[in-house]
Amino acid sequence: QVQLVESGGGLVQAGGSLRLSCAASGTTTSINTMGWYRQSPGKQRELVAIISSTGFTNYGNSMKDRVTVSRDNAGNTVDLQMSSLNPEDTAVYYCNAITTYPRLAYWGQGTQVSVST
Repeated sequence: QVQLVESGGGLVQAGGSLRLSCAASGTTTSINTMGWYRQSPGKQRELVAIISSTGFTNYGNSMKDRVTVSRDNAGNTVDLQMSSLNPEDTAVYYCNAITTYPRLAYWGQGTQVSVST
């Protein structure tokens, strides 16, 4: 079992920056990929960015030029640095972790990011 706890969400003005952090606990040695997804009201959850245990990254199209995903050496924390935020980025941001054996996906409770004009 893996537990994920996000932090760092909040209200920011358009053009501003925000850093999200997610800490994993439990059976963290089985984690391969960690990352971030987001979901706005009435929309499907979408990929923001993921990073593997070897440092491979993949960014979703909606924020790829404005975010950087990083992971600590132990592999238990994943951060998302966001910049040039606009109101369309308002969403609940979810941390995700995927374990190798068994292959399971875990989700955090989500953190709200609101961008004002």
